[in-house]
Amino acid sequence: MARISSSKMREHLKVYFIAGSTNVSDPLPEVLQKAIDGGITIFQYREKGDGALTGEAYVTLGKELKELCNKGGIPFIVNDDVELALALGADGVHIGQEDDNVLDVRQKIGDRILGVSAHTLEEARKALQDGADYLGVGPVFPTSSKNDTREVCGPQFVATLRGQGIDAPIVAIGGISITNAREVVEGKADGLSVISAISQAGDPREAAKQLKEVW
Repeated sequence: MARISSSKMREHLKVYFIAGSTNVSDPLPEVLQKAIDGGITIFQYREKGDGALTGEAYVTLGKELKELCNKGGIPFIVNDDVELALALGADGVHIGQEDDNVLDVRQKIGDRILGVSAHTLEEARKALQDGADYLGVGPVFPTSSKNDTREVCGPQFVATLRGQGIDAPIVAIGGISITNAREVVEGKADGLSVISAISQAGDPREAAKQLKEVW
């Protein structure tokens, strides 16, 4: 299997939904199915925070979510857990700067998708040099969905990276909603990555549909 092309990766990043059981009030599989029906283009299983599942429950939920993604025809990405990703046959892994070494993860996962969070030009260049298929850049706006985020960089930071020669696929994350999504798109990001904009929406399907329509 060959590494994913940049053009295909950009298409997958358009509406990037991230969630775990702690981010939803309804069962996550139900929310994910509605989001898939609404048009999300990729999903990341991120099971972190107070009350996060562990052990068999963590794995079982992952299996169910992967199956929904398979049926929906979208990539299933696992956050910061290479072993789980391999066990589930996930399409890829996303890691942060404080997680595993990019080179080591690339070696372990082979040609699966590898996303890496980057907050500076130097981090972006190093991640791509070491084998990242796309960059997650942010937080572009203040967010309460994560308690481990860095300082807000603003949507213009993606354009700054572009100006410095970073032409790889980039998904922006952090505080993105339907009200500010167009600002992110205009800032030259390839995709919108959201947690609460879909997971906490009254109608996840409609929320996903509106985010997709921004493109």
